[in-house]
Amino acid sequence: MLKVKPVSAERLPELLRCMPKAELHMHIEGSLEPELMFALGQRNGISMAYPDIDSLRRAYVFDNLQDFLDIYHAGTLVLRTEQDFYDMTHAYLARAAADNVLHAEIFFDTQTHTGHGVSVDVVINGLHRACIDAHAEFGMSASLILCFLRHLSEQEAFECLEQALPYRDKLVGVGLASSEMGHPPEKFARVFARARELGLRLVAHAGEEGPPAYIWSALDVLKVERIDHGVQAMKDPALMARLVQDRIPLTVCPLSNLKLRVFPNLAGHNLARMLDAGIVATVNSDDPAYFGGYINENFTQTFAALGLGAQHAYQLARNSFEASFIDEALKRQYIDRLAVTFETFE
Repeated sequence: MLKVKPVSAERLPELLRCMPKAELHMHIEGSLEPELMFALGQRNGISMAYPDIDSLRRAYVFDNLQDFLDIYHAGTLVLRTEQDFYDMTHAYLARAAADNVLHAEIFFDTQTHTGHGVSVDVVINGLHRACIDAHAEFGMSASLILCFLRHLSEQEAFECLEQALPYRDKLVGVGLASSEMGHPPEKFARVFARARELGLRLVAHAGEEGPPAYIWSALDVLKVERIDHGVQAMKDPALMARLVQDRIPLTVCPLSNLKLRVFPNLAGHNLARMLDAGIVATVNSDDPAYFGGYINENFTQTFAALGLGAQHAYQLARNSFEASFIDEALKRQYIDRLAVTFETFE
């Protein structure tokens, strides 16, 4: 592990911004900024509840999960064509590239959109085309993870998977998202077993609001390789030991945790304790348009609140590459670029 030189508190935000990193936990529909949402609504002739961009932007300031879900759902209604999905994904990737994200693994779901009458091919082809173009335009890699909505049934998840199979080559893995409480991972045991047979990589949201038991189930029943969120793991010492021993990554989203009141403030977040315990934690933005910032805002605000330093920054960025699903050669190339950034930073 590279031993990095200390960086002053004044210079640390610059280092956080310029260091290469991967983003492994973000929902592409959650990157839909008010300006683009409004433009897509107009382009598609969709009547919206907001007369102008300013009133729409004000709706992005919410106090509870339901208010967030209401505006999030309104955003998905404007996505109708392959170009819409392309434009949304391209906008996120451009923003991520500006934050020195070298690789992004993007969550999406088809169930929301097929419920609106949009076909699976429209969704996946639009997203994938933007990922391909990102390599040439921004010099970054990007891949797609299909999420099942856990408040729906496993049978509906099976139907979702089957509909996506013609586009198997455009997916790197599957995940589990939406409302956690009352929907334990084992509800989806069979569909995850099927995805594993197909050679897809496996991740799942667990232990954000749900108990540590949900993380155990995600690991032992679903056999996932990565836990999304996972902040409740700190309540179970045996689970912590398991995560450290097996180097199971946690894709942590600090500003999301703050916005949805998982923690009362960033100073109370347990990211620093995760790192001290040896957890392979990463920093991510979740739904950046709604939760107060993209990946660099998550880094800078969390580091300021927790008093983290340059060594933590290197560890988190390195973890993000190690936890990614890119091939080993590219992973090594990205980690080498990270090391050069820290060695040459003045």
